[in-house]
Amino acid sequence: MSERVSPRGTFLKVADAVKARIADDPELTELPSAADLMRDYDVSRGVALRAFGVLQKDGVAEPVPGGRWRVIREGQRSSRRPLEEQFRDIIADEGLEVGAAFPSASALATRFGVSRPTVTKALDKLEAAGVLAGGGQGKVRTVRAVPIREERS
Repeated sequence: MSERVSPRGTFLKVADAVKARIADDPELTELPSAADLMRDYDVSRGVALRAFGVLQKDGVAEPVPGGRWRVIREGQRSSRRPLEEQFRDIIADEGLEVGAAFPSASALATRFGVSRPTVTKALDKLEAAGVLAGGGQGKVRTVRAVPIREERS
């Protein structure tokens, strides 16, 4: 993509190329970073970010905490709720009682496809709300209170 004829529409060409990569590789779950797109297609950061915007608008990709982008496959469930709300659901869904051990930050990071610092921030919010008891470094977090699910109408 080193042709420098017209910068207009370059982001669309990059977006189309990334869509082709997604279609060719069914195992692809995470998109290349903006820096990778800049290097691979010889474009500016702005062009790479606009390409990501096109992918998001088309429902092909979504941003994840940490500045990365995740591929959205047909029929794949994607939750837009805050991470701490999703963690509250773990307590109810897995039937955890008061005093039960809560999954580790590493396990949650793997399960939700986010970084450990992102998980830690969400866990800190639950500790501040009194839902979890903090364990500290090397200690297990435990459930302090079982949240009540609110019915949404």
